[in-house]
Amino acid sequence: MGSGKSTVGKLLANKLGLRFVDTDRLVEKKVGKRIKEIFKNEGEEKFRAFESEVIEEVSKYENQVISCGGGAVLNPDNVSILKENGVLIYLKASAFILFERLHGTDTRPLLNVASPRDKVNELLAARQSLYEKVTDILIDTSYIDVDAVVKKIQEKIDDR
Repeated sequence: MGSGKSTVGKLLANKLGLRFVDTDRLVEKKVGKRIKEIFKNEGEEKFRAFESEVIEEVSKYENQVISCGGGAVLNPDNVSILKENGVLIYLKASAFILFERLHGTDTRPLLNVASPRDKVNELLAARQSLYEKVTDILIDTSYIDVDAVVKKIQEKIDDR
């Protein structure tokens, strides 16, 4: 959350002439509800099941940039499916930066808690080593703009 996946993904897809796919938006379309509503009414576990279905479906296609929610890699099947035909890119940012980007929004169900700053720290602490383990390309987005992030991704893809 807040690393720039959607913004960077759209720009990267545009620059590479590829289709952009946002799994969160596809889950919302599939279910007919906003993610916030899915979490509230059906829970995170059900959302993750919908997310996995969408990832499996979109991963069948080529020539696209897929933006997945930060929890998608918690399911090893999602990681395997995404890596089968693609490159996993981790857009890293510090917990401080992520909180600064996210505070004041109510669209992040996992942050609808008494202390969103603590929740950001908790989520990052729990997930960071997994992100680093499964990623093919790591870009720190903390202090660089979107264009610079996209340029770094393109350079790393070209070097592969």
